[in-house]
Amino acid sequence: MILMGPPGSGKGTQARFLCEENGFRHLATGDLFREHLRNGTSLGKLAEQWTSKGAYVPDDVTIGMVRETLDAIPNGTRIVFDGFPRTLEQAKALDQLLRERGRRIDQVVVIDVPREEVVQRLGARTRTDDTPEVVRKRLEVYDAQTKPVIEHYRSAGSLQYVSGVGAMDEVRERLRESVS
Repeated sequence: MILMGPPGSGKGTQARFLCEENGFRHLATGDLFREHLRNGTSLGKLAEQWTSKGAYVPDDVTIGMVRETLDAIPNGTRIVFDGFPRTLEQAKALDQLLRERGRRIDQVVVIDVPREEVVQRLGARTRTDDTPEVVRKRLEVYDAQTKPVIEHYRSAGSLQYVSGVGAMDEVRERLRESVS
């Protein structure tokens, strides 16, 4: 399953919930980047060069990291992808990576939140990469690069929308109902 939505839509929180409740594996590229940064790896330092500006980490770096992570996950394990794929190239690479492993995407869910609410939510967070300038840039990048991914999965017939407006528990219940 792929969980998508703009920055601040709550996809990370909701993905963790889905994984805990259903025994899925949570694969969040943002968490992987931050883990590499905490560990001082070259990948972490490279990722920070991009994320600190609100830009996406280059596709080849991200795809390589996901490939490595997928290789360590047993084939029968259900996965919730959070923050990946973010570009059309990443979506096509993920389709190929899964095909090579005899797997496929069952469902893509977009947590839909109006832009004004996203900006408000991000402004209330305390992460160092959520300055107003970086937030604006992240939303611009999302519009330009991630919306084509949504169209890719819409054309494949595996896309659903869930309203991300309201209390966390309300969104969680809507998401729970949408999971097949």
